[in-house]
Amino acid sequence: MRESKDVVRQITVAASATFALIGAFVGSGAAGGTPIQDAAGGALDADATVVAPAGSAFGIWSIIYLGLVAYAVWQMLPKQSSTELHRRVGYWVAASLVLNAAWILSIQFNLLALSVPVIIILLAVLIQAYLITVRVPAAGAIDAIVTDGTIGLYLGWVCVATAANITAWLAAIGFTGFGISEDVWGVAIIIVAGAVGIAIAARGRTHFSPALSLSWGLAWVAVGRLSGDLISQPTAVAAIVAVVAVLASATVFAVERLRAEQTAN
Repeated sequence: MRESKDVVRQITVAASATFALIGAFVGSGAAGGTPIQDAAGGALDADATVVAPAGSAFGIWSIIYLGLVAYAVWQMLPKQSSTELHRRVGYWVAASLVLNAAWILSIQFNLLALSVPVIIILLAVLIQAYLITVRVPAAGAIDAIVTDGTIGLYLGWVCVATAANITAWLAAIGFTGFGISEDVWGVAIIIVAGAVGIAIAARGRTHFSPALSLSWGLAWVAVGRLSGDLISQPTAVAAIVAVVAVLASATVFAVERLRAEQTAN
């Protein structure tokens, strides 16, 4: 019975990965769909809001999708099928893949308002998956890279994407920020994103991948605000400071954990 459940889970993850890849293909515009940055009236364009990352930032999706495909294959292997980590995290990864495709479809159909709850749920699912990887150790270095690394990168990037998505939706419905300037709002949102990155680093200790992808996204926010059509030097400076803070915090927590483990041994 337990083995049959493992097979169902493995197939579900593999099918979800296939569905997500199809969604990504459509979202790229290669299959006749509208590229994400041009869909929904350009609400997610690199110059749409002060916290929108520059276009090159989205290249990280190639790495994330590669990792997700690797995970879908890896968890199918006989030695991985019954491990505690994959039994506990598999369906969460599958849910994230379906939600990812659903988010792309919502944007393709110009349903920007719908994309907000979808990406928030996606973020919540990834947080749960990440916490499982923190609590349940991977079975070796390859498992840590493929499973922990991929989920961490995915989470870090979606943190940035969620902030950008919500901000884009608010801008699209005419939210004026209660008279507060865009620069102030930009700095405030970046501070929140940076704080989230530090909190994730503190919880994950040696899990460094969320800090990398979150910092990547914030760095490209800085690039976008120092170039292009929407310049905001305060937001750019805040993003740079946040990148340094997140990476430094992740490094400190990782070193402290490794020292503690060495002392214990």
